[in-house]
Amino acid sequence: MTRIQDQVGTLRRVYVRAPRAEDGVAWRSYGWHDAPDPARARQEHEAFVRELELAGAEVVLGRTAVDGDPDSIYTYDPVFLTEAGVIVLRPGKEGRRDEPDAVAADLANEGIGVVGRIEPPATVEGGDMLWLDERTLIVGRGYRTNEAGVDAIRALVPDVTVVSVDLPHLRGPDECLHLMSLLSPLDRDLVVAHLPLLPVALVETLTARGVAFVEVPEEEFSTMGPNVLALAPRVALALEGNAETRRRMEAAGVDVRTYRGDEISRKGDGGPTCLTRPLLRG
Repeated sequence: MTRIQDQVGTLRRVYVRAPRAEDGVAWRSYGWHDAPDPARARQEHEAFVRELELAGAEVVLGRTAVDGDPDSIYTYDPVFLTEAGVIVLRPGKEGRRDEPDAVAADLANEGIGVVGRIEPPATVEGGDMLWLDERTLIVGRGYRTNEAGVDAIRALVPDVTVVSVDLPHLRGPDECLHLMSLLSPLDRDLVVAHLPLLPVALVETLTARGVAFVEVPEEEFSTMGPNVLALAPRVALALEGNAETRRRMEAAGVDVRTYRGDEISRKGDGGPTCLTRPLLRG
């Protein structure tokens, strides 16, 4: 069976965008911690892509330019995939609003058409959405995805149960906190998560479904311990470091693979989930 309304099935096809030196110069205005080194960023991204390919995924490389936007390498956020096709999102971060059409154009070239769009005043970013199962979608309401955005998503996926949860304020609207900054599914019955910040409603929903938690310690939350990409059930790709989170995932039976992301991840706060837009799982 092949599908896309799924977070943990074997990754078959995935969309990525390579970092460009000319975009990295705008790092400060996009809230990056430091300027990315172009050569090292390219090397890191190429190695990241090889990890995806070694896992058996076909990698689709985006080519439609988004000039002056270093965040454009974080392809999970601009669009959302359903069985019917692409929903073009409207990022809460204004500097990213050219990304959705660029990604949609790349995916149209791959035969994946647009089935809906998020229109003002709604805002939605992909990092605030995850499939709990093929008919249940969790949406985090926060500073990047507003209430109108949640309503718009609900209208565009009428055959899906949309569960909305409020995200914490934490450090406010100037720093990105997505739902998937807090947790990542590893299997249908397992997630890796920083429990102290999870919405109560979400903890209750997962617990009621028999989902177990690999807990990310406080000291590894800010280094993207919860941001992990499922390559297959209980097979995960994680950012290097976060040794305790890795130990705990492995103790739960997860095969953990890692990549170096000093330039492409740590400087822009975008982990392996952020760097990928899965197109097919199964």
